[in-house]
Amino acid sequence: MASPDTRTQLLDAAERLFAERGYRGTSVRAITDLAGANLAAVAYHFGSKAELLAAVARRVIEPINAAQCAGLDRLLARTPDPPVAELVAAFVGPMYDEMRAGDEGGARTSRLIVTILSDPAEEVRSWTGPAEDAVRDRYLEAFTRALPDLPPQELWFRIRGILAVTAVDRVEVHNRLAGLPPVAGEAAKQWAITFLAAAMSAPPTGT
Repeated sequence: MASPDTRTQLLDAAERLFAERGYRGTSVRAITDLAGANLAAVAYHFGSKAELLAAVARRVIEPINAAQCAGLDRLLARTPDPPVAELVAAFVGPMYDEMRAGDEGGARTSRLIVTILSDPAEEVRSWTGPAEDAVRDRYLEAFTRALPDLPPQELWFRIRGILAVTAVDRVEVHNRLAGLPPVAGEAAKQWAITFLAAAMSAPPTGT
């Protein structure tokens, strides 16, 4: 079996270190040392540390985005106005599938997503591109039709809440913060869908 190429080794090392230390806490030297590459390799393959972060984030997020789009396509093929609970399931399910309990890859993905959501470094907030924007806009449009009485700002707040609740829950499971054994993926996913569908469906604030 062929060993990973230098670019893949850099991505693997950066994913691990960004997830553990955050963007600012990870140096290019630490990444290249872990990857077994020379210091110039990041500039050669990615251009900069920020572009390496973008490549790491997209590698992690792309399978989730693809599954989210496929799930929404299936719903829209059946009805132009899917109910809230089904939209939540299509949006949340792929995140749980990619962040499985008891799986080191799932744990790393969870920690990296939390880093992306919470790290104050500007570079962490600017990695998204047209593909990520398209997924966001499609779900925003579908939720807007399903929840017509919800003001746009409050709707977007709730969608961000879905991302935050899911990522933090997965990190807590992997870190065993509650001292409990990890919950089977399907059970945890269904708990999340039930909870988040209820939260999304709540009346607008003040009504």
